[in-house]
Amino acid sequence: MLNYESISELWKTAEAQHVPVSALVLEDQAAQLEQPQEALIRQMEQNLTVMLEAIENGSKADVKSTSGLTGGDAYKLKRTIDEGKHLCGDLISNAIQMAVAVSEINAAMGKIVAAPTAGSCGILPGALGALLKVAGVPRDKAVLSLFTAGAVGMVVANKASIAGASGGCQAECGTASAMAAACIVELMGGTPEMISHAIAITIKCILGLVCDPVAGLVEIPCIKRNASGVTLAFTAAEMALAGIKSAIPADETIEALKRVGDGLPASLRETAEGGLAVTPSGQAFTKQVFGTRSGVSACSTCGSCGSCGGCG
Repeated sequence: MLNYESISELWKTAEAQHVPVSALVLEDQAAQLEQPQEALIRQMEQNLTVMLEAIENGSKADVKSTSGLTGGDAYKLKRTIDEGKHLCGDLISNAIQMAVAVSEINAAMGKIVAAPTAGSCGILPGALGALLKVAGVPRDKAVLSLFTAGAVGMVVANKASIAGASGGCQAECGTASAMAAACIVELMGGTPEMISHAIAITIKCILGLVCDPVAGLVEIPCIKRNASGVTLAFTAAEMALAGIKSAIPADETIEALKRVGDGLPASLRETAEGGLAVTPSGQAFTKQVFGTRSGVSACSTCGSCGSCGGCG
């Protein structure tokens, strides 16, 4: 059985068995969970359905977060694409739009799939949604690729962290981008080794990104970081598919992510006490949401503003 503590283990085992990483993980998870593969595929199909529904719901003009700070940007991007005025080409522009849509519907308390977290929930759906819409990727293949994404997320969680509160945004959006890059490479016919290089390139390019949510909410700058995260995933996948290799192996980049995350001060790990959160504009938004209340910190229960009651 796989221990999900090494990207090297995943890609080398898959290549030795001459199977995609997704097939390797599906077989392993079926054995570990003592469930038929068909049942696990149905669960992943449901996850993909929720992702695509979040894209659709988040793309509507009337989307607004509960705080009132964000919403409607995905609609603007969709309108620009529909009018043929987009800049980045159909694939990347749709990926950006979809990532923003899912992030905005999350901020509006809509239904999403944490992939791996709510704060980074737009990146993987943005990548898969764009591949389905623009690249003609079969839906059943996209479903299977989620097993690859899940395995990548588990390795990062086991070796480092996927939480902004412990590792900064590099842990959240970085992991999500690596998961998306892995899916893209597999769906575009890349090898398991290419997947490992895409993961490494992704993490190298996002290493050090701090978590500094304005007002302690998963909105500013989180939503736009989901847009940048999905473009990074495509960049890394493009390079890996071209045969470009990372000089630093994926597992070592994950270890570096942990060391960097451990070295970040608490003010840059989801507490809203540093970075953009303490800029004059960030403080003004905090006052707009919470009135004269100051020192807003992330909730240990929901990782956000404390509206769940977990902060006491």
